[in-house]
Amino acid sequence: MKIKKLILSFLTFLIAIMLTGCKKPIIQPEGRVIVNGDNYLMIPGGYQWKQEDVEIKTLSAYDIVELVDTFETVEVEKKETLKFEIDKNPPSVVVTKLNEDGSSDIVEMKDNQITMPAESGYYIYEIKTKWAEGKINFVFDVNVQ
Repeated sequence: MKIKKLILSFLTFLIAIMLTGCKKPIIQPEGRVIVNGDNYLMIPGGYQWKQEDVEIKTLSAYDIVELVDTFETVEVEKKETLKFEIDKNPPSVVVTKLNEDGSSDIVEMKDNQITMPAESGYYIYEIKTKWAEGKINFVFDVNVQ
């Protein structure tokens, strides 16, 4: 797990170095999930962004399970409400819940909030966001008590 964090940090550093010559720095949007007033930084997955004459893309597909291993699993209650804050307010947001049995469901989001399942269990969420300049996917996981 530490190796993954090190690689992610290195790639972020490398991108920052490559962009220092740009007129306007490109800052990757961040996403946070908020539970009972506590903020958790979601893990970014696939990323694509184009600004002026610079375009950035992730080079390969990502494994959601591996990514979410770097996230601190959030403990929540049944039917609890989670709120999202995503930089640059994306006009398009799709939330998908991955269930323990491997199935997935699209989750309704209203006012940047979703409601947790009524059944106990472990769930992984993927948030797919889009802007005119690009897109980014975020992941996080919860344990519903």
